[in-house]
Amino acid sequence: VHCRSSGINAEYGDDSVGYFVSPTIVLTSNPECKLLKEEIFGPVVTVYVYKDAEWAETVKLVDETSPYGLTGSIFCRDRSILHETHKALRHSAGNIYFNDKSTGSVVGQQPFGGSRASGTNDKAVSLNLIGKWTSPQAIKETLVPLTTHTYPYMDQ
Repeated sequence: VHCRSSGINAEYGDDSVGYFVSPTIVLTSNPECKLLKEEIFGPVVTVYVYKDAEWAETVKLVDETSPYGLTGSIFCRDRSILHETHKALRHSAGNIYFNDKSTGSVVGQQPFGGSRASGTNDKAVSLNLIGKWTSPQAIKETLVPLTTHTYPYMDQ
């Protein structure tokens, strides 16, 4: 319904009312489209097609469009472009996939979740989460009494 009222082309989906959303592909020519800015938890993919010559501007647009950053995918055949894109989008998502589907982070398999407004970057069952409520301290104990203050490499 939002798609039709905004002049967006919804390739699949339905008009039913309720909480279930059929798998939907949305094609938009508007880089400011609401569906590109919001976190949608459902089988909805919003596609914005850009011209090859506008690649750098589009990468910047991806970085600046949304306050959310749970998961993202970069599909690219050119490894140098892939690296450059990842560098530009370094803080855009908590989980980044290269040439793979963005399935989201999996509890117990990936150590953190989203970036920005998509969470705290911690994931349930992750050891990283413990740091939120603790003050870690490293302790080293030597059981053999020291006979010198130097290290072996200093004798060379």
